[in-house]
Amino acid sequence: MARGWESKEIAEQQLLAAERRALHAPIRDERQRRRDLLEMQRTRLLGELQRACTPRMRGLIEAELVAVNRRITELN
Repeated sequence: MARGWESKEIAEQQLLAAERRALHAPIRDERQRRRDLLEMQRTRLLGELQRACTPRMRGLIEAELVAVNRRITELN
């Protein structure tokens, strides 16, 4: 039995949606990879901040932490 035009239209819509997802997947993957790297950097900086002894070093780490937090926010 032949498929109705509605079924064909739905199949075409599903195919187009799958193609769009495939096109945008690399962009999402790259964004997620960058976010993961920034989160790891943030974790490292928080550890360094806890171990910092001098006020100058604490200031440098805090400034870098602010920059990393800003970049994380920009990715969202």
